[in-house]
Amino acid sequence: MITVLGMGGAGLCAATALTEAGLAVQLAAPQGPSASHLAGGMLAPFCEAEAAPALVTTLGRGAAGWWEARVPGVHRCGTLVIAPPRDGTELRRFASRSTGHQALDGTGITALEPALAGRFSRGLFFADEAHLDPRAALAALAATLRAKGVAFDRTAQGQIVDCRGIAARDRLPALRAVRGEMLLLRCPDLTLSRPIRLLHPRFPCYLVPRGKNTFMLGATMVESDHAGPITARSTMELLSAAFAIHPTLAEAEIIETGAGLRPAYADNIPTVQHDAGRWHLNGLYRHGFLLAPALAQQLAARLTIIPEPIHAD
Repeated sequence: MITVLGMGGAGLCAATALTEAGLAVQLAAPQGPSASHLAGGMLAPFCEAEAAPALVTTLGRGAAGWWEARVPGVHRCGTLVIAPPRDGTELRRFASRSTGHQALDGTGITALEPALAGRFSRGLFFADEAHLDPRAALAALAATLRAKGVAFDRTAQGQIVDCRGIAARDRLPALRAVRGEMLLLRCPDLTLSRPIRLLHPRFPCYLVPRGKNTFMLGATMVESDHAGPITARSTMELLSAAFAIHPTLAEAEIIETGAGLRPAYADNIPTVQHDAGRWHLNGLYRHGFLLAPALAQQLAARLTIIPEPIHAD
């Protein structure tokens, strides 16, 4: 029996991969919220290359297909990256540090997102990216696991796979916390089909459609262990950035706010490792939904290796 600790993105992906590999699995949910609950749900390996190591793009390329094969609601609409005219250098820098994009003028932007007509003269379109609703996706994974007979909320026993995120610092002291804050907005007068990333030297943001004119607005990256509510400063900066995307968002309803701690190592690269008698899948930083499938498959491969027989001389 394998017990997976944690029911966020890492834990449910790990349990799914292990179950699909034919292993007996159960889940134990430690106390405390999961950072996955506040995620943007962007499956954007090419955009992330702008600031992340090449390994993130390599591992993340298969994420959309993995999720699409297991949960409904994966939208393959690409990602649109834009910048105000005064921040054109930010757009050029982003283009130079990423791949998989097509340069757009104002006409091209309008063709993709009619609501942005006349607002931006230059942009980048990453056609091969996707997005999903993280909460719906995790609920779907959990439902599939239950249907396969996987038990939830059980006492840990057998081989332990620790996917507790930042809570695992009791065993992984190298983890650090990166605080992220988000808003959930409802704006009946705005329709967008794909994630919009606004570049800005001080507060870049992304706006991710969640259906029914609801949008996730995020997200800050603060080197902090503080897990309290979103701050006034972050709220104002995120809303200011949203207003730059479209002034209609000034009339949006704020239906939810949230703040959580992402787990990260010094190099922001996640790992699968075995230490002190248990396996750890951790350090996903801001790439949880993008990288959890690949890490979960690595874990399953390592736990299903059949050792070679020992022959007597």
